[in-house]
Amino acid sequence: MRAAPTHLPLILLPLALFGIFFHWQILDIGNVGWLLHGSDNGENALGLHAWLHDPAPGFLRTSLLGAPEGTGLLFTDSNPLLALIAFPLRGVLPADTQLIGWWILACLILQVVLAWLLLRRHAPNPLTLWCGVLLLAALPTLFNRFIHVNLMAHWLILWALWRFDDPARSGSNRGWAVLIAVTALIHSYLLVMVGAIWASAMLERLWKDRAAAPRVLGEGLAMIAMVAAVAWTMGVFESHRPSGNYGAFAMPLDALWNPGVDTYSAFLPAIEQRPGRGFEGFQYLGLGLLILLPLAALAIRRLPRPAPDAPNSLSRYVWLVPALVVLTLLAISSYPDLAGRMLPRWHLPQEVANALDAIRASGRLFWPVAYVAVLAALRIAYRLPDRVAGVALLAVTVLQAADLAPMARAVRSQTIAAVAAPTFARTRAPEWDRLVRQSRDIAFVPADVTRDLALFQEIAWRAARAQVPVRSVYAARASIEAERRQARETASFRAGTLVPGRLYVLIDGEPVPPRLVGSAYRLDGVAVIFRADPSSPR
Repeated sequence: MRAAPTHLPLILLPLALFGIFFHWQILDIGNVGWLLHGSDNGENALGLHAWLHDPAPGFLRTSLLGAPEGTGLLFTDSNPLLALIAFPLRGVLPADTQLIGWWILACLILQVVLAWLLLRRHAPNPLTLWCGVLLLAALPTLFNRFIHVNLMAHWLILWALWRFDDPARSGSNRGWAVLIAVTALIHSYLLVMVGAIWASAMLERLWKDRAAAPRVLGEGLAMIAMVAAVAWTMGVFESHRPSGNYGAFAMPLDALWNPGVDTYSAFLPAIEQRPGRGFEGFQYLGLGLLILLPLAALAIRRLPRPAPDAPNSLSRYVWLVPALVVLTLLAISSYPDLAGRMLPRWHLPQEVANALDAIRASGRLFWPVAYVAVLAALRIAYRLPDRVAGVALLAVTVLQAADLAPMARAVRSQTIAAVAAPTFARTRAPEWDRLVRQSRDIAFVPADVTRDLALFQEIAWRAARAQVPVRSVYAARASIEAERRQARETASFRAGTLVPGRLYVLIDGEPVPPRLVGSAYRLDGVAVIFRADPSSPR
């Protein structure tokens, strides 16, 4: 009973962070209207929705989106891990189900718990412990990812650091295998980050126990084979066209102290970054941490240095340096920016650029570097006299909270639609459901649904609920086979040919072919064409 108050913040802190940054209504799993407006979270929810309604789903793959080839959930920005958890419950879940809000809450809980695990044995008193937990768990980069919630799983980075922090855990590949398997089921970028920390642990083992090198290398190859198997089942190795824009979403050199958005800092001015850099390359630390980091760097020179094997020593973290340097260079890329301005570029060979295409949003890769820096700064602060450490960290925490208050309001405003948003804002007419149910499948013209993603999400949501395949999809990686098929179908439609039973939805001002003018009509302002298939049971 005496321990309960000590651990109470593990529950209260994530709940408080959730209430400050988000509306509680997003926890209503039947409330989907706030998502279907063209956002990445809308795609996340749509992928899960389609898989749960698919009459013949593949393993983490649905044929209801991007039919007939189908699409892996990973490429719909959905959450494969959450899908595996939800699938056994599909019989009791509402027909319209979203789990975005619960995923955010789960991420905040795990973030706080793992920050606590990293700091609890080093903090000299409860005040310094909980100030440190809040500072480590609530980095601005975490909340900046709220529109792409799979990437709010920063707790995976903390989990990897917790494993690395203890020599016994760091040397056991069994625990690493669980972490890496879970990470592979959440997001590929986080897999790169966790993999870099795991590789650092492997490097340390190889150096310190060279006689065990064959066994260590064998375990490493087995781990890579496991990840490859998971990736293969999710369609990662299918033929996809390179985007050719590695470096477009890199981290600016001033990202640590530039909020980039006027409403993200109460004290520091925001300098607008070039398109693509302000979001993917966002790495603002907050004023409190920007003060703590240099003070910790100064303090470490004056404080007694602990023995390398002492519990509060940071000497083992030197093994992370090579991985963190590589992640930093990839994050900045070969196209550096500073304060919204381009610096001199150097072009990579095309083969290298294509190889890096899988991490084209490279600005994200700095996250582990930031977490290691903050963790090290807190561990250094814990070496101060108890009273000094408490006062210093309390002041830093208060300053950090005050600085990020505008960001909390800005992020929270993005979920205001959850309070009273209709399920379908663009397709309100009841006739949509009848028309979808009568269709054998649905095609969008042009096939690039990003031209009206909100409309696509609403119609695709209705179609998945009725188990009607949609022949388009917004995927993170475009399948070459699907692109060619869609080009053929679009050309055929523009020539005036219709497939009976197929509902055609025209977007982005697509003109009706002259031969089909008499067949087109508007529903909620959307041009549609449908010719019934007499042989279809629908």
